[in-house]
Amino acid sequence: MTFLLHIKENFRKLGMSRFRFGRQHEGYRLLSNDDSGFSDTQFELPPQKIPWKAISLAAFLFIVGTVLLITGSLIVTGHIDTKYSDRLWPMIVLGGIMFLPGAYHIRIAYYAFKEYPGYSFTDIPEFE
Repeated sequence: MTFLLHIKENFRKLGMSRFRFGRQHEGYRLLSNDDSGFSDTQFELPPQKIPWKAISLAAFLFIVGTVLLITGSLIVTGHIDTKYSDRLWPMIVLGGIMFLPGAYHIRIAYYAFKEYPGYSFTDIPEFE
């Protein structure tokens, strides 16, 4: 019996006991029931603002790019008179440059409108 008392006394001296600060649960306390200053509405996302200017610019780029690509392709295939062949490559290059970003942003706007997961109107850059 004295051996156990000796071990307990040594633990107290060294401060090695896990109960050295009293019981284990003394570091915890119950939260008060009063208002903590937070409300549920501050954690809700605001409604998505639709960037109409950016979508209209994307639609413009998409439509003009498509027209230029189709016109350039018709010149290449010979459906349009070959006297306009000097305008062939600038129309195709410009049409491609305009078509790609327009189609990309129109696709993002469509998927965000349909609420597909991973797509939102915040992915479209906004112009002020």
